[in-house]
Amino acid sequence: MKHVTSRGGRTKSALWTILGILAELMLTAAAICALYIAWQMWWTGVQSEHNQIETRQSVSWSDPGKSGNVTVAKAQQGDPPVQPQSATEGELIAQIYVPRFGSQWQRNLVEGTDLTQLNKHGLGHYTDSQMPGQVGNFAFAGHRNGYGQPLGDVDKLQEGDPIIVRTQDYWYVYHYTSYKIVLPTQTEVVAANPENPGATPTKRMLTMTTCEPKYSTPTHRWISYAEFSYWAKVSDGIPQELASQNANGTVKFVNNEQSSFLSSIDTLKPWIFGALAAYVIIFISAAVAWRWPYLADVRAGRRKKADFSLYGSLVRLQPGVLPIRLLLVLLLVFAAAASCFEWLFPWAASTIPMLQEMSNYTAI
Repeated sequence: MKHVTSRGGRTKSALWTILGILAELMLTAAAICALYIAWQMWWTGVQSEHNQIETRQSVSWSDPGKSGNVTVAKAQQGDPPVQPQSATEGELIAQIYVPRFGSQWQRNLVEGTDLTQLNKHGLGHYTDSQMPGQVGNFAFAGHRNGYGQPLGDVDKLQEGDPIIVRTQDYWYVYHYTSYKIVLPTQTEVVAANPENPGATPTKRMLTMTTCEPKYSTPTHRWISYAEFSYWAKVSDGIPQELASQNANGTVKFVNNEQSSFLSSIDTLKPWIFGALAAYVIIFISAAVAWRWPYLADVRAGRRKKADFSLYGSLVRLQPGVLPIRLLLVLLLVFAAAASCFEWLFPWAASTIPMLQEMSNYTAI
């Protein structure tokens, strides 16, 4: 009877061990999925912000909002100058401001709409469309979700909302008019005359394209239209749409280009290697100071050997007392998660078909 009971107990223990391992594997898979969502919806935006700041710092554009005496630029009469006349792939064309998206919202606009530009540099200008201030259709694309979701709030735009374009020397102020939802094949929305494709354009229009729906595989495109209102000189100050005034009449630029600490991080490699280096140092120190007290207790019969589990075994195999062992495991987990952000998830988003469709918006 005693032998039968022991066998039944071992069978039951083995079953619970297997179930426990399966549960750990499922929790690990869920954690990886959660990390991927965090990477897609948050970390890609941090990287995009970093790249955009670097791009702005690389050009010699003045910053009218940082001067001691900020003024409202006078609206100019006559046809606006066209700037730039042309641009190379990836070159900074303008900075875009949309107050409806938030007082601190601004994005770079670079030449080109391939994934390199849209994923890393904010907004991308359709190379065949017109430039700011030009008669025709000044069109650009941007992500609606992930990569900083520059056009994530296009559905909040209201008729008359300003969309401000700043080039090196000029401000161009457009006002939002309407939107439509189209198929990706309907490329006429970025034609020089989207209202009557093929006809000679007579208006100065602005078109923004992004994906629809926002949170799933984009099957359509959300098209936002705006029309030109006026232009001003950067040397004269800032547009009234980007100005605020205090009780003393002092004019301030509402967008002060606040950036997060994380946007200063170019790569996670130093953090990954730093965590691994800290792990090695603490591991060796703990092994010298305490050795493996848990394993020693098991071998000496002072403690019952625990059932096998993935994470439990990982903790128990570390040297030192329990707080040190937990710290060592946390360092390994951090290094693994950061490695996913740095290498695994970018590879998956560009290689696995389903993730490609979900992660990478293709312009019209």
